[in-house]
Amino acid sequence: MMMLLFLFISLFIFFLFKFATAYADFTLMSKRQPKREEIEDKVVWITGASRGIGEILAKQLANLGAKLIISARNEAELERVKRQLKGKHAPNEVKILPLDLTAGEESLKKAVEEAESLFPNSGVDYMIHNAAFERPKTSALDVTEESLKATFDVNVLGTITLTQLLAPFMLRRGQGHFVVMSSAAGKTPAPGQAVYSASKYALNGYFHTLRSELCQKGIKVTVVCPGPIETSNSYGEKTSEKGSSEKRVPSERCAELTIIAATHGLKEAWISYQPVLAVMYLVQYLPTIGYWLMDKVGKNRVEVAAQKGNAYSLNLLERKRKEKE
Repeated sequence: MMMLLFLFISLFIFFLFKFATAYADFTLMSKRQPKREEIEDKVVWITGASRGIGEILAKQLANLGAKLIISARNEAELERVKRQLKGKHAPNEVKILPLDLTAGEESLKKAVEEAESLFPNSGVDYMIHNAAFERPKTSALDVTEESLKATFDVNVLGTITLTQLLAPFMLRRGQGHFVVMSSAAGKTPAPGQAVYSASKYALNGYFHTLRSELCQKGIKVTVVCPGPIETSNSYGEKTSEKGSSEKRVPSERCAELTIIAATHGLKEAWISYQPVLAVMYLVQYLPTIGYWLMDKVGKNRVEVAAQKGNAYSLNLLERKRKEKE
């Protein structure tokens, strides 16, 4: 009996340590490496590829032997990214396709037709929806109509329209994979980011439904939900907010985990350090507790976010307690 108790306690401590030091959900963490065979010689189209996660995804996918189509509004930046790519089909065979997700259905239709014709006898195998729009953090009641429209035009309407135009080509081939860069803000309340959060909830709902409708016809969907990510600018300089002490997952690791999730066919993947990861688990599996916790920190999180401080710390609970004293 004592031996079983000792074993139970040991296992509990082990899993507690693993969870405390986790950088992603446990399913994703169990997948160690991307499946190169799922990427090599495949056509991968990336939006928002001129900087940030999109640029890093392009570099890592090129190294894995993918045939790349990189898109963004800034063609000069796309040219810069292309010159830096190395791999079986890079940089010379990398295709640049300037794209504005807000340009309307007719413009997006032409972009899809061009993307489908860029590689002889090969259509788009992977569509990575990475482009996103995020305005400065503000209270849910302070959102302007202009901000609401700008966010949804890129994050939701443009992304969904592009998907609707591309999916028929994939269906005719009987295969295709949409990889959607969503956010932890699409899984949990995100005080200070109401419109951005709403746009990501919309993406999650649409693409999980799309997969349910089309998975038996060869269409796969992977929704990736990163928490705070440390990004770099084009000079390799870290761009974390000043005064913010939260621990962020490096953008290179986020991109790698995204590719791992996609090549292993995961339906959804979470990428974050604690405490955001814990909140995602709570909201998913114990929503009453998860929403209670976010209600406790919501007001303080808006204030801290506006000051560009650490909006992802459990210290927000301590701050609330001090205010009551």
